[in-house]
Amino acid sequence: MSNMSKLLCGVSLVILVPATSSYAEDAENSDADLLLMDEIVVTGTAGGTTKLHSSVSVSSIGTERISDFAPRSTAEIFRNIPGIRSESSGGEGNANIAVRGLPVASGGAKFLQLHEDGLPVMEFGDIAFGNADIFLRADYSIDRIEAIRGGSASTFASNSPGGVINFISKTGEESGGSIGATIGLDFNSTRVDFEYGTPINDTLRFHVAGFYRDGEGPRRAGFNGNSGGQIKANITKEFENGYVRLYFKHLNDHAIGILPMAVSVTGTDSDPNVGSVVGFDAGSDTPHSVFFQKVLGLDGDNNRRTTDISDGMRPVSTSVGAEFSFDLDEGLNITNKFRVTSNSGRFVSPFPAEIADAQTIADSIGGAGSTLSYANGPDGGSVIRNPAGLNGNGLLMRTHLFNVEINDFGIFTNDLRLKKSFDMDGDTTVNLVAGYYKSRQTIDMDWVWDTFLLEVKGDNAALIDVTDASGNLVTDNGLVAFGVPFWGNCCTRSYDTTYDIDAPYASVSIETDKLNIDASIRYDTGDAFGTFAGSVQSLNFDVNQDGVISVPEQSVSVLDNANPSVVDYDWSYWSYSLGANYAFSDDLAAFARYSRGGRANADRLLFGRVNADGSVSEEDAVDFVEQIEVGVKYRTDNLGVFATFFYAKTEEQNFEATSQKFFDKVFKSKGVELELVYQIEGFDFRGSVTYTDAEIDKDVLNAAVEGNTPRRQADLIYSFTPSYTYDRFTVGANVIGTTSSFAQDSNQLVMPGYTQVNAFAYVEVVEGLRLSVNANNLFDVIGLTESEEGSIPANGVIRARSIAGRSITASLKYSF
Repeated sequence: MSNMSKLLCGVSLVILVPATSSYAEDAENSDADLLLMDEIVVTGTAGGTTKLHSSVSVSSIGTERISDFAPRSTAEIFRNIPGIRSESSGGEGNANIAVRGLPVASGGAKFLQLHEDGLPVMEFGDIAFGNADIFLRADYSIDRIEAIRGGSASTFASNSPGGVINFISKTGEESGGSIGATIGLDFNSTRVDFEYGTPINDTLRFHVAGFYRDGEGPRRAGFNGNSGGQIKANITKEFENGYVRLYFKHLNDHAIGILPMAVSVTGTDSDPNVGSVVGFDAGSDTPHSVFFQKVLGLDGDNNRRTTDISDGMRPVSTSVGAEFSFDLDEGLNITNKFRVTSNSGRFVSPFPAEIADAQTIADSIGGAGSTLSYANGPDGGSVIRNPAGLNGNGLLMRTHLFNVEINDFGIFTNDLRLKKSFDMDGDTTVNLVAGYYKSRQTIDMDWVWDTFLLEVKGDNAALIDVTDASGNLVTDNGLVAFGVPFWGNCCTRSYDTTYDIDAPYASVSIETDKLNIDASIRYDTGDAFGTFAGSVQSLNFDVNQDGVISVPEQSVSVLDNANPSVVDYDWSYWSYSLGANYAFSDDLAAFARYSRGGRANADRLLFGRVNADGSVSEEDAVDFVEQIEVGVKYRTDNLGVFATFFYAKTEEQNFEATSQKFFDKVFKSKGVELELVYQIEGFDFRGSVTYTDAEIDKDVLNAAVEGNTPRRQADLIYSFTPSYTYDRFTVGANVIGTTSSFAQDSNQLVMPGYTQVNAFAYVEVVEGLRLSVNANNLFDVIGLTESEEGSIPANGVIRARSIAGRSITASLKYSF
């Protein structure tokens, strides 16, 4: 059956199923607390306070809402959280995530942590090729996602002054489960999810969930690069005065890592028109290819190995954890959360170091008068007679294969907390909290990057060989070099470091019927130790062991493991936060907060900021964020509004692998975030808008950009999800958008704003059985999230990354 036939069958089922009124009644009788103002906030706070009475900006997304967003990755869910700018164009992982104008100077989520059940997935949100979302998946195990922006995240978590996004698991409080299957209608993807939980007896319950998927993904890679799954489980034992819970998770997945690619730009820097290069669709193609799947090279011990590029982002993660909470005598509570996680895997993906006309690149490799030929593919061995007409675009891509072996990204975390409550005269309660956080993050990885030559073509590009004017082959089956000489052979590296963190913290809060005041402090100390090694050139290294030295083998980048550099430094800093909330009524409250938090720098200091004795300067070790926020919360039976004004000042020291640049800047941002929910009868509207006015206040290394807007920071980002339910039927759309932003800090090339529409429709076939269809990027728009170039080059082609094009899925889910 064709994909179009599948779609027509799905739509026909939706139309033909008879309707009954019971489902409409369920929709109308949904929770009146639309923004969950009465929900206890558990993320980044002392706990025990509802959202209405807390002095933090916090949002929640229930598991039943996630499918409405039609997400193709975990990071796409975050775009529906106010204040969060999630550049979710990288596939199932490797997203850049910013909050309230705090910068994404290099990649990842430096000032934001991703948590599972109250503990960080990774201690540092911007580990190179180890972004936390690579090791995190959304599935049926989630009860809700809770996100705090700024505020007390500075004092109730380490290294996350910008906020915390917490995935909170179901725990089997109610008996039941579900199983679902999802297929791609216009792309190759099949996924199965399940979950089940139940009380075993009055004091014991469990929950287990997982998924498995296999497919090519929404971009044409030429192979099934998205393949793998996850299983999660927990069991809870309740006692008269508390509970004990055990957790387990195992993730073993492959996901294609999408990096920048060829994008056409016409017009001017200030008013550009972006589109697809001839022969390469910016939304549905990728440099990945069946003809560029397995390559021979070296590993971290300089031994021969074969790399399978289909490994992509390859997380292998196993974690076990425990949590307990007990109420002791005289108002004392003790809570402890513990988890140890083993993380390993790969990150392999092609990056375009240069996109230029074919003859220019050929001459740069083999000298003037060089010729080109296909190294493989259907035309393998054939000479390219007209390079200027190659694929209708005349382009080649000098490709650096980002080939990273993740040996050990393991993390141990423990958070112990004591809370004492005092009931004073009248309606006043004083809460004291004292806690101790301990973590150990390992960063052990090897970078062994090589250079290849690839045609710019969608749907299985071929590798290209170069022959010099004398007839000598100077490449080897598309391999230009063992190393990346175009970048000065920067990126054959080994990291083997450990980061120990200890953080005692304390808070005091005073609660009355109307007024809540809280203050908290945290003292982080850390110790970094280990080694790192760079590269040396080895001459006449027979990598493939065929007895013949090819041109790429004449000078090979190898790891200088015999001469590692030492890492040996420590840091310490204070964080603090002060907030107050006043409830004018049960439906209206206002709050204000000031906070200061720090973020210790980790692996991105290596290869440039670490002294010969392993030390680093005090200013490089930690970056600080100061924040002020003032907000108001209001609700009626069918309306919920949460509005917050914010201001932030951020220090940033960082390193970016793709540009080989260090950063030393100070940023300032201010703005407003608005969250709104409205329901009337069968209509439901949920939306958020964030306005940010950000600037580079200081740049130690490049004063020319001071006063400019930080790269990729739009003035306005928004998310709207209207839906309508009638009887068994629900239809809706999730609209995500951004205004324009600058590609780089130089503020020359503008990345145009865009609006992405994700549509969904579902019907309750019978009670418990739901058939749904959703479309991601329904109108197939190109939306750039990043560009390597800061201005339009002469050939009108930039290296950029767009959101994926249209993809449509159908799902059948049975809940019991």
